[in-house]
Amino acid sequence: MAMTGGGTGTAVGLHRVLEPAGVLPQAALRLDPDPRIRPDEVRIGVERLNLDAASFRQLHTAHGGDPDAIRAEVLRIIGERGKMHNPVTGSGGMLVGVVEEAGPDSPLGLKPGDRVATLVSLTLTPLAITDGLAGWDGRSEQVPARGHAILFGRSIAAVLPDDMPVPLALAVMDVCGAPALTHRVVAARGGGPTVAVLGAAGKSGCLSLAAARRAGASRVIGLVPTAEEEERLVASGLADAVVRADARDPVAVAAAVGEPVDVTVVCVDVPGCEHGAILATAPGGTVVFFSMATSFPAAALGAEGLAADVTMLIGNGYVPGHAETALDLVRSEPAVRALFTSRTGADSAE
Repeated sequence: MAMTGGGTGTAVGLHRVLEPAGVLPQAALRLDPDPRIRPDEVRIGVERLNLDAASFRQLHTAHGGDPDAIRAEVLRIIGERGKMHNPVTGSGGMLVGVVEEAGPDSPLGLKPGDRVATLVSLTLTPLAITDGLAGWDGRSEQVPARGHAILFGRSIAAVLPDDMPVPLALAVMDVCGAPALTHRVVAARGGGPTVAVLGAAGKSGCLSLAAARRAGASRVIGLVPTAEEEERLVASGLADAVVRADARDPVAVAAAVGEPVDVTVVCVDVPGCEHGAILATAPGGTVVFFSMATSFPAAALGAEGLAADVTMLIGNGYVPGHAETALDLVRSEPAVRALFTSRTGADSAE
């Protein structure tokens, strides 16, 4: 691969696409993770991957929870595709590592030695693993790893904060788009809108609850699937009301939420939650889908079939300032940090 030249194509990584020609890296079947960088690229020495929740759940289910089989499957995907791009869920995750080399024309402001989290999906990040994931037990979304990854000119990365453990910071940054967009949507409506968060005891869910309240929501409802999560969320005090239902059961979701809300945020990592979210949302309201398990056809056709006048947003994971927004919520809301670490066990130093 030639390492000269520049322009829009290199800024978005077109030169790293091996097949098919002409698509962006996220849509590619295979990427080239050659460690030699162009002048506007950055090479990261990988320390830890964070698989997104939908991808890890699918891998865990497909392999019956067998950690060796899960590890082998992740290695196979990365080896074959040059990136971590789950072919079933279409999702990936993100990573933490140390900058090894930064090209002189890189606009990211990174320098060798910076410990960073990538804030772009692993589905578009050239990646090579060199340790066979020997340090990963196959039982967690967080994957200790050695190898390298490549960032493009239009990639996003953030230097890790020095006031929290790396596993916690990684878990927060993995879902930082959800609270940022939730805050934007709730604040834009004004007038103290009502908000429901499906999957409210999870990582993105608890952050979205806190963001909605901070943005001026008059009432925040958290929906969870189990008695254990209900008890945990009630104890946190993050929601004005905590209700329990299977998010895949539209009638049950609507009944649990009660009076339809102005904004519904979906943070559930299983398929089939689109129709319940639509039913729970008032006419003229907004549904924010923040799950890689969301089906666009199910959401669009479901809303049409229900004659639901709702605006539906697909959270794309990026809102300016999203990392700092999420980290600030974890720093300033002890209940958020407690829920986060109860889910991830990520509050130990590393």
